[in-house]
Amino acid sequence: MNKFEKGIFTISLDFELYWGMRDKKNLEDYLDNLLGVNTVVNELLDAFREYNIHTTWAIVGFLFFDDMEDLKNNLPSNQPNYRNTKLNPYIYIDENSKLDNRCHFAPLLIDRIMQYSDQEIATHTFSHYYCLESGQVKDEFYSDINQAIKITKRRTGNNVYSLVFPRNQWNKDYLSVLRELGIACYRGNPKSWIYNAVNEEGNLFRARAIRLLDAYVNISGHNTYSLHDLMSSEPLNIPSSRFLRPISNKLSIFEIVRLNRILKSMTHAAKNKQLFHLWWHPHNFGGDVSGNMIFLRKIFEHYKKLNHKYDMCSLNMKELSNLIKSAK
Repeated sequence: MNKFEKGIFTISLDFELYWGMRDKKNLEDYLDNLLGVNTVVNELLDAFREYNIHTTWAIVGFLFFDDMEDLKNNLPSNQPNYRNTKLNPYIYIDENSKLDNRCHFAPLLIDRIMQYSDQEIATHTFSHYYCLESGQVKDEFYSDINQAIKITKRRTGNNVYSLVFPRNQWNKDYLSVLRELGIACYRGNPKSWIYNAVNEEGNLFRARAIRLLDAYVNISGHNTYSLHDLMSSEPLNIPSSRFLRPISNKLSIFEIVRLNRILKSMTHAAKNKQLFHLWWHPHNFGGDVSGNMIFLRKIFEHYKKLNHKYDMCSLNMKELSNLIKSAK
């Protein structure tokens, strides 16, 4: 029997709060987005339940703690030595005697996510670790992931099966660490060169501009995947299809174009029994929760139609990994 007889709709969320924006934006400049995350998470969970959407929440390990004191009592001794010290969260921790808990920690939100059995708690590394930046080495990555697994297990009682690399900096030389630590799958990048894994220095304006255009116009293709093609790697590479950008006031007249780009790729996946993998950060929605949720619900309504017409189903990364492995 062919286990891959229907299309798959997968969502993964990079849950990171300010740890993922710290080297990009001042806290004050991004405060509204971060403070909106509490509402975003609750509205997402309600929508996921309404449409039966199974989701992977890749959580930065720092978010599990209650406050700065709790965090400092659980830091690994082997920490990344980025050449660019601005990237190092441990220096940021040392320089601040107190942090705004709302923007750095989320134990209660994680507890809420855990109440839903079809929502997977995965890891976005312990410290929002950058695997392609100069200075850090494989042993430091091992310590980071090992700590992420320990903290997740301690706080949730569950093992970690899935990982999302921060900034999509997946590093093929580090995949052996995932195997050694029992992580079954990770989110890789689309095949087009504009989505190649690069460090911040290599994240060129040209590629960023084309990625933005690709959100509206089909430049890189549908980026859907045959599940048979995903069987060969270990850990399994479950590549992304599309980043769900937040709604833009400047580009509001083109939002229908962006929506149709997503819907057409979902339909392609459903018709061809392939995977469509959507991802974003909860804080992306924080600046306009209502507007972004309206946009997202249009995607879910389309999924509902595809589920009815083509039997497309929603699986989180762990569930998809188990499906693929059972077919080997």
